[in-house]
Amino acid sequence: METNIQSLDHTRTNKMIQLTIKVMVITIFLGYIMIWVMMPTNTFWLHWLPRIHSATNSSYFGQQQGGNILIYTTPILLIAIMSCIYLHLQNKVSHHQSTPNNLWGQLAIVRGPLGIISWTEVSFLIMFVALLVWSFSAYLHAMFANITTQSASKMGEKVWEVKLDSIGLMLGLIGNICLSLLFFPVTRGSLVLRLLGLTSESTIKYHIWIGNLTMMFFIAHGLCYIVFWGTTHQISQMMKWEKIGISNVAGEVVFFILHVGFSYIWISLPGFYLFLIDRILRLLQSQQKVRLVSARVLPCQVVELNFSKTQGLKYNPTSLIFVNVPSISKLQWHPFTVTSSSDFDDEKLSVVIKSKGSWSQKLYEKLSMPSPMDHLQVSVEGPYGPVSTNFQQYDKLVMFSGGSGITPFISIIRELLHMENNTPQILLIPSFKKSEDLAMLQLILPVSPTTLDISRLKLQICPYVTQEIGHTTEEQHLHKTIWFKSNPLDAPISPILGQNNWIWLGMIIVFSFIISLVFIALFTRFYIYPIDKGTNMIYSYSVRSVCSMVFICTAISVTVSIAFLWNKRRNLKEMGQIQMTDLPSPLASPGLSSWCYNEDREMESLSYESLIGASTNVNYGERPDFKKILTECEGSRIGVLVSGPKMMRDDVAAICSSELSKKIVFQSISFTW
Repeated sequence: METNIQSLDHTRTNKMIQLTIKVMVITIFLGYIMIWVMMPTNTFWLHWLPRIHSATNSSYFGQQQGGNILIYTTPILLIAIMSCIYLHLQNKVSHHQSTPNNLWGQLAIVRGPLGIISWTEVSFLIMFVALLVWSFSAYLHAMFANITTQSASKMGEKVWEVKLDSIGLMLGLIGNICLSLLFFPVTRGSLVLRLLGLTSESTIKYHIWIGNLTMMFFIAHGLCYIVFWGTTHQISQMMKWEKIGISNVAGEVVFFILHVGFSYIWISLPGFYLFLIDRILRLLQSQQKVRLVSARVLPCQVVELNFSKTQGLKYNPTSLIFVNVPSISKLQWHPFTVTSSSDFDDEKLSVVIKSKGSWSQKLYEKLSMPSPMDHLQVSVEGPYGPVSTNFQQYDKLVMFSGGSGITPFISIIRELLHMENNTPQILLIPSFKKSEDLAMLQLILPVSPTTLDISRLKLQICPYVTQEIGHTTEEQHLHKTIWFKSNPLDAPISPILGQNNWIWLGMIIVFSFIISLVFIALFTRFYIYPIDKGTNMIYSYSVRSVCSMVFICTAISVTVSIAFLWNKRRNLKEMGQIQMTDLPSPLASPGLSSWCYNEDREMESLSYESLIGASTNVNYGERPDFKKILTECEGSRIGVLVSGPKMMRDDVAAICSSELSKKIVFQSISFTW
C-alpha cells in the first residue's frame, strides 16, 4: 500500500513538472513567433533590432552575431532541451496507462491534397501560411512606401526597376522563413515533433512541400536580380564575390552560408542544428552489425526477421526501423514496421518484409534457398515511433488493413496481449488479393514460445480475399524457420543513448551548443577582432562563415561521439547478460552451420487455432463494407485504425468524420515493409 502511494505521488509530481514545462514551451514559442511576425515591420528593423544588437555587441561575437543567436537560435534550442526533459518524464509513466484522447491529435481533414491530417497539423499549416502572407504584404508595404519617381531618379533608375529590386529582396527574406522550417519534419528522432504527437514519417510530406517552396522563392529571388542587373546595365554583378557583405556568385550556385554571411545564418540554423545531431547519431548506430537470430519464410513471399535486442530497448507499437543488408546492397536502407512488442518479448525485435521490389526479392531468395545460410550480416537504424499509445482507452478496436498494411497491427495485438487488464475487444479486418496471403495472419504469433494466456485476448478476425472466389487448391509450400549461428562481431539492437536517451540528447544539445559558442567566441575575439577592430569591414565574410560552420560541426560530432561511446560501453555490460533464446539453436545441432525446420504451422506451445481459427471467417471475392461494419459495432468508445492504400484510409476516415457515430475515433497508421 505504501509503495502504491509513493508511486502515485511520484506520478503526480511528474505530471506537475510536465505541465510547467508545457507552459514554458508555449510561452517561449509564442515569443519566438512574435519575432517572426514583427520582422517585416519598420518597428523591428529600425527600433527593436538595433537595440538588441547594441546590447549584445561584444568583441567575442561582433556587432550582429550575438543578437541573432539570442533571438533566433536560443529559443528553439531551449524548447528542444525542455522537450527532452518532458519526454524523459513521460517515459517514467507506464505507457500502458490509459490517457484521454488529445483533441489536437484527432482527425481534421480527410480529403483533398492534404490527405488525412490532425488538428495539430492544421494549426501549424494555418500559422505557416498566415506568416507567409503577412510577411509578403508587410515587406511590400514597407519597401514600396518610400519609392517615388524622385527617389528613383536620384539613383538613376526607373520606379519599376527599384520596385523589382525590392521584390527580389522580399522573396529572399520569405525564402528564409521556409528554410528555417525545412529540416524539422525530416529529423527521424525529432523531439520537437514527438512533443507535438507527430513523427517524421507522417510529416515528411511537409519537408517536400517546404523544400519546393524554398527553391521557388530563392529561384524567383535570383531571377529578379538578374533582370534588375540586366536592365540597369550591372550584369557584371553576377560575377562578384564580395569579401564583405553579400556574395552574388555564392548565391547563384546555392552556397547560402557564403552568400549571406554566418551572422545571418543563425536565423535558419536551429532546425539544421537538431537535424545534424540526429544524423550523426544515426550514422554511429548504422556502423554496428546486429545479431539476426532467426527468420520465418512464408510461401506468400514474406519473411519475418527476428533480431536480438537488449532489455533496455523500449518502443511502442507502429514503430519502424531501417534495415541494411550489405550482401544485397551496401548503400540501400529500407524502412520496415516493427511487428514485435518490447513488453511481450523483451529480447527480440521483429520486422516483416514482403517481396515487392528487387531488394526484398533478393532477400527472400537468399532465405528460401534449399541450403540455409549460417549467418546474414545486417545493420539497422532505429527504432523510431510514437512516444506513447492509448489503445486501452477504447472499449473496442476496429482494425482495417490492406495487403501489407497488417504489419503495424501485429505489433499492436502483441502489445495488447501482454496487458493484464482493460484489454479492448479487437476486430481485425485484413484485405488480401490472394488466399496465400492469409498466411500472414500467422505472424500475429511470435516465433518464440510464451507463457501468457493467449485465449483471454478478445480477438476476432474477418479476412477478405478480393481476387479469388474461393480457397485455392494449389499445393501450399511448408513454412520454414531458420535459426542463424551467432557471430561474436554482432551485437543486439540497443538504445543508442541508453535507457535515459532523452536526458542524454538534452545534454548533447546543451554541451555542443556551449562548445560551439566558445569556439566561435575565441576565434572572433583573438583572431578576427585584432584584424578588423570590430568594424566587420576587413575580415572576409566567407572565411568567417566556413570557420564558424566547421566549429559547430566539430562541436556536435565530438559531443555526440562521446555520448555514444559512453553508452555503448554501458550497453556492452547488458549485452553480456542476454541469454540465448530458449528454443533450439544452431549450436545444438551438430554438423549444421545453421538450423532450420519446415513446419505445418505448428507453433510449439502456442495454439494457432486457439487464437485465430475459431474466430476467423474468410470472405472471398468481395471487399469489406466499411460503413456497415462500423455501424454494427457496439461500444461506448470505439477506436478505428486503418493501415493500407490511400483510398482505403480516405474512405474509412470520411465515414468516421461524418455524423455516423460520435463514439468513433479514427487514426491512420503509417506502415512500411
